[in-house]
Amino acid sequence: MKKAIIYLGTILLLLTLGACSQKTSGQEKDSKTVKIGVTGSDGEVWPILKEKAKAEGIEIELIEFADYTLPNQALANGDIDLNSFQHIAFLSQFTKENNADLTPIGATIIAPMGIYSEKLKSIDDIEDGARIAIPDDPSNQARALKLLESAGLIKLADNFGLFGDPSKIVENPRKLDIYPIVAQQTPRVLPDVAASVINNGVAGQAGFDPVKDPIYLEDSSDENTLPYVNIFAARSADKNNETYQRIIELYHEEDVKKAVEADTNGGSVVVDISKEELLKVYKGL
Repeated sequence: MKKAIIYLGTILLLLTLGACSQKTSGQEKDSKTVKIGVTGSDGEVWPILKEKAKAEGIEIELIEFADYTLPNQALANGDIDLNSFQHIAFLSQFTKENNADLTPIGATIIAPMGIYSEKLKSIDDIEDGARIAIPDDPSNQARALKLLESAGLIKLADNFGLFGDPSKIVENPRKLDIYPIVAQQTPRVLPDVAASVINNGVAGQAGFDPVKDPIYLEDSSDENTLPYVNIFAARSADKNNETYQRIIELYHEEDVKKAVEADTNGGSVVVDISKEELLKVYKGL
């Protein structure tokens, strides 16, 4: 009888431990950590998004990088799950140059590029021979040159394309000295140049008002700016990952949109473009 009781007790103990083990395993499965590479996390957008995701069992871990060359490599290597710092054109250039299997999976914002100056009040004040700083990475360099063209300062070749460089300038009537430098340095050289073309995000980090401070601003409503829509990028194998797609959905909720507007002083706008449309633009590049 005693042996039977001990035997039954042992079985009950094992069953209880098994149930606890299954519960623990289920809890671990339900708790998901997603590492997202960024080049800046100041402001309210990421804290709000992290809280919203946490309420749904998704832990967002931000991995910050010092410059634009690193987050895509980290994503390709599997060191992070997503990144959010670049536009479609930038990703396209990286994947071509590095044979990386990455893809856009969700839109974030459109951030117009601007021309800034500490010396001039108007684009018309730029004098002959003036030095103009522009970002030196291929996609943003081309975008900056197109902005200078739209401002009436230069003319580009018909075959300029999406990644043209200063060699594609066919008319430069003011003999401007175009000065490509690392994107993050474009605000810092303002004392030494007549004007500088600065990415919206970099301008915000430098303390500029991206709406009021530029002496000339890109028209974000132009369909030609579609390649410059900022995105969440993932490895192609993860393009349909439900957790990642849920993060993108949360990003487009009203409180995040308001935080983006507040963080950027109205300089950036959350855009809602389907994954299919993003891929169409991406593949077209």
